[in-house]
Amino acid sequence: MSRPNSGSPSRQADPPAEPTLLVGVTGASGAAYAVRLVDRVVRAGRRVWLIVSRPGRLVLADEAGMGGTPEAPDLSTLWPADVLARLTYTPAERLDAPPASGSFGAEATVVLPCSMNTLAALAHGLSQNLVHRAAQVALKEGRPLVVVPREMPVTRIDLENMARLAGAGAQVWPAMPAFYHRPESVQDLVDFVVAKVLGRLGIEHGLDTAWPGADGSNSVSNV
Repeated sequence: MSRPNSGSPSRQADPPAEPTLLVGVTGASGAAYAVRLVDRVVRAGRRVWLIVSRPGRLVLADEAGMGGTPEAPDLSTLWPADVLARLTYTPAERLDAPPASGSFGAEATVVLPCSMNTLAALAHGLSQNLVHRAAQVALKEGRPLVVVPREMPVTRIDLENMARLAGAGAQVWPAMPAFYHRPESVQDLVDFVVAKVLGRLGIEHGLDTAWPGADGSNSVSNV
């Protein structure tokens, strides 16, 4: 498990040498989405800079079986060595890490799953941890930001925060898997959401989640 060197957001951060996706994981249910996303991004030839809040680490442990402790997570329980070799992990408490700087040129930032607390912080420009800051950097630098809320039901406050964030330039993609690809497992439903996110970013994912009527076969009536 690689870790970044200490850095200060007030000085120039070296841009990544390879295409890098920033992935923020927060304390909403949906750890399986994050685990699958990281795997697919790496296998598409990119690097991942993974930022996880403490609640996010608790959810990864509870839902995905991540070993270690919240202070020293064992990522080898989530991904094999070839994925870990292209992954840099930073706890969200580290506001001095390179992704806090606009000169760190990640190609895009994804927050998945995104808790309602994180959604509120992003919608109102708060940077209380590195997930918040990385997302704000994406917005201010005009880079793609995809936010995947995972909560139901949602309040009017949550809906207004989603609208406010979308108005600021983010893509808000609630985790709403479809069923037209005839899923046979929970993994198929996870793959649907992950494929949607990666497709929006132009990243090849190799997941078979396309609408079966896209080629003219098995089309449905518009009623």
